[in-house]
Formats: sequence, structure tokens, C-alpha cells
Amino acid sequence: MSLGDLLEAFQSTSVQARNLGRCYQVWKNMLTDKKRPTIFLGLSGPLIAAGQGKVIRDLIRYHMVDVVVSTGAILYQDLYQALGFKHYIGSPTADDVELRDMAIDRIYDTYVDEEKFEDLDRLIGRSVEKLDPRGYSSREVLEFLGKNIPAGESILSLAAKEGIPVFSPALIDSSIGIGLTLNYGETRARGKPGFVLDAVRDNYELVQILVHSPRTAVIYVGGGTPKNWVNDGIVMANYHYQREGEGHYYAIQVTTDVPHWGGLSGSTLDEAMSWGKVSRSATKAMAFIEASVALPLLFGALYDRRKEWGPRSPPDFRWDGDHIKD
Repeated sequence: MSLGDLLEAFQSTSVQARNLGRCYQVWKNMLTDKKRPTIFLGLSGPLIAAGQGKVIRDLIRYHMVDVVVSTGAILYQDLYQALGFKHYIGSPTADDVELRDMAIDRIYDTYVDEEKFEDLDRLIGRSVEKLDPRGYSSREVLEFLGKNIPAGESILSLAAKEGIPVFSPALIDSSIGIGLTLNYGETRARGKPGFVLDAVRDNYELVQILVHSPRTAVIYVGGGTPKNWVNDGIVMANYHYQREGEGHYYAIQVTTDVPHWGGLSGSTLDEAMSWGKVSRSATKAMAFIEASVALPLLFGALYDRRKEWGPRSPPDFRWDGDHIKD
């Protein structure tokens, strides 16, 4: 069997295998929809340590997504690896005090080099010195880093090349944020104005994408801020244009969080319908599976069936500052 055969067969099984098969089918529907919905990919969790960097880059490469919304940590660790630094196989039962003495940071069962993290933090701080002193959205900052940090292929460099916007609405809560703070402190000490990360501009740019899309679709890997932010965009778009619009037309999520604790990461896509964030007529599916298992299976099955939906062109977002030209 190919992976396409496997995920299609999953739809006739039960429990989470069936749910994963349904997620595959909904994603395939997004890709074959003649109205060409704008597909948002929300990313959270230790995906780079879990070996998903190439999967995410291939989703961008084959235009299976149109906008990426990620935690800063995922983008940072992918850039760290693109610079030739390593993630090492470790153990979740390691002596963490001993690891600290050796400047080794642990991400569950994976190790990274604290000294190399410091090097990258400082490289980011030096790189953004080239930016003019004004307010920037995370999209602008991340596109700049993708174009200006010399490294092998990264999520940021490939997205910049393919015209795929990348947002990180909580960018400051990451090692990229540490590098930006180093730059802020140094420019302040020199008494010079520096660039400013403008979170409200992020919101406005998200609204621009939403209102220039015939319909929207969302793929949430994990939950957290990326999921909440993209969903809130529907509310912001409705407020901004003083109309009550439909929510996301397609929606899938793979997560290990569960609904009964009441948190957003595990909340169902049905719950989002009560807020108007997911359309009442949406095609949707959720699978409660860990992302390092689910994501490569979904990508592999869709890639296997690419003749049925591809080739797919990149989105045509022509930015004029914080505004998309009609």
C-alpha cells in the first residue's frame, strides 16, 4: 500500500485511525476546492526536535499551505539546524543538573547546544540592526531573517522564496525574542532608535489576508497561540468591516490535548462554531494523535495523491506596507 492508500483505508477503521483518515480527506478537499481557499497552517509544540522540519518545508514547497502561523521556538530551532547546529538523541530520564553543567539543553528526549543557541541569539540581534527604526509585524521580521541570515534551507528562507507569509504572534516568547531583546538593549544603550515589534500590525495584516480570501481553511498542528490567533482573525475581520461573515470553511486539527479540561488547545472545532470562528457549514475533522506521528502521515498521503490536486500555485499577496493590494 502507498500512504495514500493507507490514509484512505483509515477512513473505514475506527477511533483515531478513522479521525486521521478524515483529516486527510478534509485537507484534500481544501486542495481541490475550485474557489482556492487560503490555507493557514498553525504550528505549536517541539516539532523540529521531533524531526518535522523537512515535512513543514515540503508543505511550503508544494504549496499545500498558503500562510504559516507558528510559535517562535519552531522557527528558531529550524533556523538553528539550518545553520548546521544539531539536535541530538537524548533521554527523558537524564540527569538535568549534569546536563546544565555541560551547557546542554533538553527538549524531552532531545538535546541541543546552549552555546550554539547563544551564538544564534546574538546573530539575530546583529541582523536586525539593518532594519529601519519603525514598527514591524512579525511577518516582516521573519521574512527579513529568512532573506538575510546566511544558512542552509530553513522554513523562513523557503517561505520568503515562495511568497508564503509567516507570522508568529507570540514571537517575543522564544529565543528569537531573546535576540530581538539583545538588539533593543544595545540600541537603547547607544541612545538610538531601533525597530519595534508591532503586535497590533500582525492583527491588521491577518485581517487583510482574510478579507482578500474567497474562503479560508485552517490546519492546526497542536493548539496554543497560533490556533487562537488565526481563529480570532475571523472576529477581527467582522469587526473591521462591520459585517457578520462566515468562519473558516474547512478545519482540521491534530492534538494530544483533550476537550474536558476546557483549554483552547484541546477545544473542539465544534466549539469554535459557537464563536463564529469556524463556519456552521464547515467540513472539519480532529484527530487526537501526537503530531510527530500524524503530520508525516498526512503529508505523505497527500504527496502520494498530488496528481489529484496539484500543481498548486502560491498565493498572490502583494503587500504595500501593511496592506494587500487588490
